[in-house]
Order: sequence, then structure tokens, then C-alpha cells
Amino acid sequence: MGHKYSDELIERAGKIKLLALDVDGVLTDGRIIYGNYGDELKNFDVNDGFGIFMVKRSGIKCVILTAKASPVVTKRAKELRIDRVYQDFHYKIKALEKIRKRFRVSDEEICFVGDEIIDIPVLKRVGLAVSPPNAAEEVKSCVHLITGKPGGCGAVREVCDFILRSQGTWSEVTSVYFE
Repeated sequence: MGHKYSDELIERAGKIKLLALDVDGVLTDGRIIYGNYGDELKNFDVNDGFGIFMVKRSGIKCVILTAKASPVVTKRAKELRIDRVYQDFHYKIKALEKIRKRFRVSDEEICFVGDEIIDIPVLKRVGLAVSPPNAAEEVKSCVHLITGKPGGCGAVREVCDFILRSQGTWSEVTSVYFE
């Protein structure tokens, strides 16, 4: 597993049954680009997408939890076969209750990756709270783990790999690629 993660972090990650992800600043670098016709463009990292694919392959559910509604997010979520998208939730803690009920998971079985102060109430409740290094300082002070890679540049993949390794499912999920 490596020396990077404490036993407490590994234990927290070992309990995760659902991965919840913010979008802007987590799945993207936080920039929103508007085209000439008002269309919204976002950059997503393919490595993050593959990490989500592997986590889902291991049986962990994955949801998106974002304050902004965006057709681009809906499209990306569909491509990644995200289990559920919670958009337009400015009070994300309300969505957390819906997520817990729908997926029958406890707070300690949820990992949430967020980067902005709007994410703090959820980050304080979940079993594994994560932020990228580009997160607001207030966010970084209340998470269990800050990724090495920034949002939109592999942070989510880093979290996915960490969860899989902590749960001992990394080899099983990736073995097909090493045959």
C-alpha cells in the first residue's frame, strides 16, 4: 500500500461503499468555458473516468453531487455509467440524506470529494472526506485526505486507486489488464 497513507485512512477507505463527487474543481479544473452560442464546455480527465470505471467494477456505487445543473455533466455521467446525478443542490447536505436512503449506506460508508465551502457540511459527515490541493483552505482543514493531484487532473483517479487498494480489490479489478 505504501507509506503515504495512515492506518486510520486505510481503515476509513476500507469501509467505502459509495463514492460521491463534486464536479467543478474536482472532476474538472474548475474552469467553465462558454462557447459563442452559449454552450458550456468543461474539461474532464480520462484517467479520472477510468478510476470511476474501476471503482464501479468493484461494486462501489458512484454519484455526482453538484450545486450547478449542467447538460455537460449529465452527458459525462451517462458515459461513465454514474449511478445517480444530484444537480442543482446548493445545500448538499439535503442530497446526502437522499443518497443515504436510496443506496442504503451509512455516513461512514460514503467517500465525498469536494473543493468548495459549500461542500463542508457533507465533508464533515462522511466516513472519508477528500479534497484536491486546489480546494479552499477552509475545506482542506476539515478533510481526512488531500490528494496529490489537482481537481480535473487525476485527483479522482488517485482517490479511486486508494479505495481499491485499501479494500484489497485492486488486483482483482485490474488483473485483466496484466494477463
